Amino acid sequence: MLTNWAGNTAFRARAVHRPASLDELRGLVAESDRVRALGSGHSFNDVADTTGDLVVLDRMPATVEIDSAARKVRVAAGTTYARLAEAVHAAGFALENMASLPHISVAGSVATGTHGSGDANRCLAAAVSGLELVTADGSLLSLSRGDDDFAGAVVSLGALGVVHTLTLDLVPAFELRQYVREGLTPDALDGFDDIMANGYSVSLFTDWRDTRIWLKRHEEFTAGSWHGTRPAPEPRHPLPGMPADACTTQLGVPGPWHERLPHFRPDAPPSGAGDELQSEFLLPRAHAVAALRELYAVGDRVRPALQISEVRTIAADDLWLSPFRDRDSVGVHFTWIRDVATVLPAIDLVERTLAPFDPRPHWGKLFTRRPGCPAGFRELAGRLDPAGKFANDFVRLLPEE
Repeated sequence: MLTNWAGNTAFRARAVHRPASLDELRGLVAESDRVRALGSGHSFNDVADTTGDLVVLDRMPATVEIDSAARKVRVAAGTTYARLAEAVHAAGFALENMASLPHISVAGSVATGTHGSGDANRCLAAAVSGLELVTADGSLLSLSRGDDDFAGAVVSLGALGVVHTLTLDLVPAFELRQYVREGLTPDALDGFDDIMANGYSVSLFTDWRDTRIWLKRHEEFTAGSWHGTRPAPEPRHPLPGMPADACTTQLGVPGPWHERLPHFRPDAPPSGAGDELQSEFLLPRAHAVAALRELYAVGDRVRPALQISEVRTIAADDLWLSPFRDRDSVGVHFTWIRDVATVLPAIDLVERTLAPFDPRPHWGKLFTRRPGCPAGFRELAGRLDPAGKFANDFVRLLPEE
């Protein structure tokens, strides 16, 4: 039985296929009546599930084609960000941002709106300038930024076809330094905007009682006391008490962008190595402080189900199904214990607490209140996949906005 990374979802597919060529993939899609693609399996719900054929792309040609003049890279859908980052950096370039884990696949991350952090940094999907996908009849469709259907096809939940390659924007390679600050109190939330602006990428890790700040900066940071915090004397893991061996280098040591932006190293087990469940809710940036205060107020009730929360900021984009569509956002992430009976009431409490602030869930995490689906996306899916070959219960049950 094939399960997701956390082991909380067992896929119901009648068969799992690993095509080794584009022709094989196209034939498989054309012949199947129900088919979905599976990325690295890091989603915590059934967004990738199907009762038909499940396609895993880890045996496809490992395409990484860099166009230095255009500052673009064309990459195979199943490529991990760790492998992509190494190739891009070797050519003198960088991705604008990365997620906490470099282990995840490019296509799966893009399709679900996965993101990193930074006031000026958009989600990973916003770097996509083109994509090729195998549609329901097995034909290959290419879309580029500016095409009518492009903004609906990037964050697509796998509902339009099987993505074959993506083309991403690049920037010149750069270095960062990573610092951890300890002792942030709820009273310091009035300084939230200043805290989040003090790095290229900034995260808060909290159990809604004790809070640490992860700063990823171009410049050195030598402040003693800052917003009531102090520098961590040694490397830290986001989960208090865990050894920091799996984490990227801290203590202000400069290093390449791809060795600082993720919290975890690609050659080490990611995060809690799967012994967890996750939720995340994306709110308008203007509501950040008020929403965080409400979560601190219910922290004692959330904490029994919680391992750690992470707070990040993400810039707006224009992608139809992006959780950041048309609004700068703050993301509040919950890494739960792996106990569904304990976690579901905590998710319900969080959703009720955040309801006044117009939350949108991360598509690949656990949530109980389904967000709306734009009518334009329904029309696009109906046009590209009239028989619903790529649809599943997750997509069908999304209400229309």
